[in-house]
Amino acid sequence: MFDEIKEINSKPKPFEFYTANELWTNEHTANVMLEYHLSEDIDLSSRNKAFIDRSAKWITEYFNIDENCAIADFGCGPGLYTTRFAQKGASVTGIDFSKNSLKYAQQVAKENSLKINYVNTNYLDFQTSEKFDLITMIMCDFCALSPEQRKTLLQKFSSLLKQNGSLLLDVYSIKSFNKKQESAFYEHNHLNNFWSSEEYYCFVNLFIYEIEKVSLDKYTIIEKNKKRIVYNWLQYFSKETLKNELEINGFVVNEFFANVAGDKYESNLLEFAVTAKKYNN
Repeated sequence: MFDEIKEINSKPKPFEFYTANELWTNEHTANVMLEYHLSEDIDLSSRNKAFIDRSAKWITEYFNIDENCAIADFGCGPGLYTTRFAQKGASVTGIDFSKNSLKYAQQVAKENSLKINYVNTNYLDFQTSEKFDLITMIMCDFCALSPEQRKTLLQKFSSLLKQNGSLLLDVYSIKSFNKKQESAFYEHNHLNNFWSSEEYYCFVNLFIYEIEKVSLDKYTIIEKNKKRIVYNWLQYFSKETLKNELEINGFVVNEFFANVAGDKYESNLLEFAVTAKKYNN
């Protein structure tokens, strides 16, 4: 018992483990995540409907989205943005890990007579011969990836974009990181049975990596006959560190915003967004 508790509370190296499949391919968890996505009033898996409407309107205007525009949305979920882009006439591809989310997105596209190409894969593995005018990655998905994974993804973005193609993504800020404090607790059926329909106990450890500006929510889920661990990593950025990472990987930063609805950037934000262009020699 002592060794097991010690293992539960052990702190791994930054990004030592990657368990995204546990969130997006576990049938029970995927169903709950889809419910969160589709809730119009809360900001969990997706932001609330009013914000998404405002955000999609701003993106459409800022990037001049019309029938001549090809867009790829990485981590598209149930199509909350891809649907809106396609309604403007754009050629749209949505990439996501969750079969449940894409099934819903495909049904919405069918009901609205929208031709949207949905691809069920880990976006790190996505491949296509198509080129895009705009790539979006929304809801701070970029922060969940290790430095190596982010490098792979940015290089993929660069290869997929047309000449002068644009990138839009949002990230968590250093101010958000500074609000984090290490903690540990356990809870019976944590988050109202989020992790399983069966009875379980969940041990939750929040670890902070000061030098790397990384946090980890480590979930150890113990059911009657099995145990599993889910690692939720988050990288935090300043304007300078994000700009540097983008430039090293072939992008030129255009503008910083408070969010993906184009609000004015301020230094006290917990999140912020950036627009960048593919660097062309």
